[in-house]
Amino acid sequence: MRLTKYGHACVRLEDGDRVLVIDPGTFSEAEALDGVDEVLVTHEHPDHLDVGKLVAAARRNSAFRVHLPSAAIESVPGLGGAAVAVEAGQRFTAAGFTVDAVGGTHAEIYDGLPGCVNVGFLVDGTVYHPGDSLFVPPSPVETLLVPAAAPWLKLAEALTFVREVRPKRAFPIHDATLNELGQEYFDGWLDFKGGTEYARIPVGETVTLPRERVPAAGTPSVVHDRA
Repeated sequence: MRLTKYGHACVRLEDGDRVLVIDPGTFSEAEALDGVDEVLVTHEHPDHLDVGKLVAAARRNSAFRVHLPSAAIESVPGLGGAAVAVEAGQRFTAAGFTVDAVGGTHAEIYDGLPGCVNVGFLVDGTVYHPGDSLFVPPSPVETLLVPAAAPWLKLAEALTFVREVRPKRAFPIHDATLNELGQEYFDGWLDFKGGTEYARIPVGETVTLPRERVPAAGTPSVVHDRA
């Protein structure tokens, strides 16, 4: 499986002719949706759900589908029949991938806010995108996409999240608000205390995820190439 990192929380997964995009928001690049028929959206916030991009894609492609929480569908009426409601605890197929929807609640920022639904996605039992939450799924995770910066997040929580999920490898997402120094700071701590193989994928670049178990520490387990 090939994983391409786009701006902020958006990633693109490809395996043969299967292509799936998660959380194309206002901080991500439009080309993430090129040639894509199905999209997953964790929740309704614009940095994860760019209404304009998705509605435009649906108008261009009658087969286009967006899987998102039912509460979030209200924010994209322009999608019409392209919107498919999903709920936590549901297993479904999107673009040929098996997807488990987990969690259900956005992490709290302050005083119970934002109080909206957030569904994490575990794709093919291997890649986990939590959206805006630190929900630990009940099944093993090979590749974790770990949020790096948010008003609801602090560094210690991100470290604890990675340790509790216990993935074979982790890559940062949700990082558009970090400058270069902030990225280096986060990366240093995750590499030092995350307890797993950790690397940053530059925006627009791709890693190929291995199907076998992670090699011993110090042995590369991802291959970087250009998207």
